[in-house]
Amino acid sequence: MLAYWFMKPRPVPPEEAERIRAEERAKELRSPLQRAYLPVIRWTTRHRVLSLTACIALLIGTFALAFSPALKTNFLGDDGQNTYQATQELPPGTSADKADAEAQKVEEQLEGLAWVESYQASVGGGDPMAAMMGGGAGSTSYTITTDPDGDQAAYQEKLRQAFADVDTDNEVVLADSGGMGSALEVQVTADDPETLEEAADEVEEAVRDIDGAADVENSIAAALPMLQVEVDGEKAAEEGLSQAQVGQAVSEAFQGETVGSASIDDRRHDVVVHVKGAPGSVEDLEDLEIAAPAGGTVDLEDVADVEEVVQAPELNRTDGVTSATVSASPTADDLGRVSAELAQALDTLDLPEGAQAEIGGVSADQNEAFAQLGVAMLAAVVIVYLIMVATFKSLMQPFILLVSIPFAATGSLGLLMLTGQPLGLPAMIGLLMLIGVVVTNAIVLIDLINQYRAQGMELREAVVEGSRHRLRPILMTALATMGALTPMALGITGGGAFISQPLALVVIGGLFTSTLLTLVLVPVLYTMAEGRKERRAKRRAAKREAELERVRAERREAGAGDGADRGAASEERAEVE
Repeated sequence: MLAYWFMKPRPVPPEEAERIRAEERAKELRSPLQRAYLPVIRWTTRHRVLSLTACIALLIGTFALAFSPALKTNFLGDDGQNTYQATQELPPGTSADKADAEAQKVEEQLEGLAWVESYQASVGGGDPMAAMMGGGAGSTSYTITTDPDGDQAAYQEKLRQAFADVDTDNEVVLADSGGMGSALEVQVTADDPETLEEAADEVEEAVRDIDGAADVENSIAAALPMLQVEVDGEKAAEEGLSQAQVGQAVSEAFQGETVGSASIDDRRHDVVVHVKGAPGSVEDLEDLEIAAPAGGTVDLEDVADVEEVVQAPELNRTDGVTSATVSASPTADDLGRVSAELAQALDTLDLPEGAQAEIGGVSADQNEAFAQLGVAMLAAVVIVYLIMVATFKSLMQPFILLVSIPFAATGSLGLLMLTGQPLGLPAMIGLLMLIGVVVTNAIVLIDLINQYRAQGMELREAVVEGSRHRLRPILMTALATMGALTPMALGITGGGAFISQPLALVVIGGLFTSTLLTLVLVPVLYTMAEGRKERRAKRRAAKREAELERVRAERREAGAGDGADRGAASEERAEVE
């Protein structure tokens, strides 16, 4: 509409218009772009087999590149955050003073790091039963904030080294900081807790030996001292007590009894009554007095056995089977290689009978995401093909257009390798986008060639002229898109660069190779396919003419004579058809 309004043609006589068109064509042919492209398109359409062989070799190289160990893969990559969490597990029963002394050692290391802007240590978080038995702190957690403008990957390695230099027997582990679902995990399952612990320890050692996996943690917590009360049902019944009543009395001895609530400063609080201090030893618990229904009190040791045991504070289950998780943070940017080494290490383990180990975490997420995006790409190709079949009214021409898609991967994977960026989820999304982008250049190219052929132009001439006239528009659209994505590719778009940068690199690289090959390979394939169709049509026409001549000869022999009228000739042609 805007072109209709503002681009008014000036009236020119027909002779003048023809002269102007001739001058413009001659000027265009003299341009550097046309002088560089015309020899190429003429040579490739003349040496079609050689051109096609070179493209097939390039395609094979692309597939080799996709499965090459040199191509790094990951899931989401590092999100560039500058706040990290670390944990220091302490032995069961560690006092608060001892935990604070250990934390001060870590803080001294952090104080000497100039790029650490702030840190915070939180002592505690242990099991409450361990605290009851004399222990104060089960672990110490640290929150570290670094310089946001620095290299966060380098800071993580420096933090690990600083924690390793701390003079302590309690390892400080840097928690996974790569964002959602970015930790390596191995799920270990076994019915027997002892078997599970043994298998988890073996897996933990195997994970520690893998280059690229750091901050290894085992979810099986250290055993803690516990008090176990086993009620003797018969003795309790003789005193008129049930097992539930004994259990409730033991619970109230430690937690108190909630007898009501009170409003203080417009806030409601529970009122909890403690008859006396919580038992601090086995003997104190055995002397616990329980009110008997018949009157009087009964000591706990008269109706139950009390002993101190050491066991894990919690057990996890997966599908009803006791399980443990061995996790680690991937430090290498090639998650695919680390996952492959992890899988190989697990295959070589001789786990105890009844134990199993399965890779999960970010490795499983990566495989699942790549598989789903692969299905999405296949569906996208099918949808594009069906749309073009309906548009071109042909099965072969849309198939020719689709050759631009695999060659887009050539530039995408090549540019990722050149820049050292791994193939992750953002890059895979970029490849999915390319499927709909790269075919547009081939569509406008073939559409113009079809128009020239419909006007009566010979096949090869139509291919050369159509390719020549579509050269500038195709380059303009490709270069405009690539230029618009350049800021993203350079990583200057802000905090989301960890997603936008690989996506932009994939699109830029894919557009570059697919555009070049579209301008060369699509005309070659079109010439081969349509040339074969024309040769078949000529052979069929020649066969029909020969058959028609045979029918005419038979009619002449039968007496139809040379003077047959037009109706007889029509009958002859109908018989041949």
